[in-house]
Amino acid sequence: MSREEAILTKMENELSLKQLQITSLLNITQAINENLPQEELFNMYKSFLTWELSIERLALFIREEDNWLPVVTHDLDPDLDLSSLPNLFIKYNRLHTIKKTDSAKLQGFEFIIPVYHKTEPIAYSLISGVKRGDQIFNNIQFITSITNIVAVAIENKRLVRKQIVQEKEWELAKEVTQMLIPEEMPCGTNFSLANVYRPHYKVGGDYIDYLWFSEHKICFCIADVSGKGIAAAMIMANFQALLQNLGQQYKDLETLVMVLNQAVMRITKGEKYLTFFIAVADLKYKKLYYVNAGHIPPVLFQDGKFIDLKATTTIIGHFDQLPEIHEGIVDLKENTILVAFTDGLIDLKNSLGINFTEDMLRSYILEHQNAEAKVMCNSIMDYISDFKGKEEIPDDIALVTFKFSEA
Repeated sequence: MSREEAILTKMENELSLKQLQITSLLNITQAINENLPQEELFNMYKSFLTWELSIERLALFIREEDNWLPVVTHDLDPDLDLSSLPNLFIKYNRLHTIKKTDSAKLQGFEFIIPVYHKTEPIAYSLISGVKRGDQIFNNIQFITSITNIVAVAIENKRLVRKQIVQEKEWELAKEVTQMLIPEEMPCGTNFSLANVYRPHYKVGGDYIDYLWFSEHKICFCIADVSGKGIAAAMIMANFQALLQNLGQQYKDLETLVMVLNQAVMRITKGEKYLTFFIAVADLKYKKLYYVNAGHIPPVLFQDGKFIDLKATTTIIGHFDQLPEIHEGIVDLKENTILVAFTDGLIDLKNSLGINFTEDMLRSYILEHQNAEAKVMCNSIMDYISDFKGKEEIPDDIALVTFKFSEA
């Protein structure tokens, strides 16, 4: 091989390595942006170093409160006591090359890479088998960069976990939730709407709302966000903003639900989802249009019988595209009653372990069909409170009642 060919080959190898490093950094950055679990980040880190950089030996330690946890290991001496290493590496605040004078327990490694957040160490990576020659500096620099990225991402996750248990955060989220749930829902000459909301925790994941599509079209909805606590409340807040905004642009329910699904997917990356029921009552032409996205079928009562408004599509935020969707239509007749609720209602048990059932709800509606929507909502809550007795509420409970009477 001529000198020119050797130089060209070397440059091509260097370019290939740089491309590999850039791709690796992009992949792990994307994984962090997508909020993948930390186990997946650790697996990606190990794969990058051992497969793509051929690192022979690896131990990554992450700080968890006052402890140092070995979260990634590769090809270590089975007799090595990992719990003894933190006392040996904690003194280093910059890249350290292992010397013969260092502890025998460190001799299986070549480098110690510390990661600091401000003035505090948050991770240490101990490695061996870095390629020698001209690329050693670049390899060490890349390993240091990717270790910093992973460690800072994990530290951010730890800080978030710590923050969400603080009382001020809970109280703030509680206030947000309370502001999003309407205190009063509209009533008119031929209809009335009402709601009740009882969160299980300080912050719940159920959602109720309404908006006017026109002077004679009232839209109302109920949703249940997967999970509880602050995360569910924040998704609910985002969803409320989306609905209020998109609901003014897309008056067709099928289109509105499809757009909402795409927006939620962008926010949650499919890790959270909602069951969702939305309806539009056309008070002038006496029609009720609805889409049920995987929600518990609301109960519709008219002409002395009950109709379940079953799912017309699947849940919101779990699929890029909803597999199928269609709009249901019901005629509004005299004394039409619709009661929508979340699963907290039928999760209730009494002291004998008996669940509150939808049949019990139907019986209650039948007995109190002449009550106004607000009275019916509140009396249903009183009824289930009496039913459960001293048993705790296991989940959030949300109720929406709609009543139509011909003017």
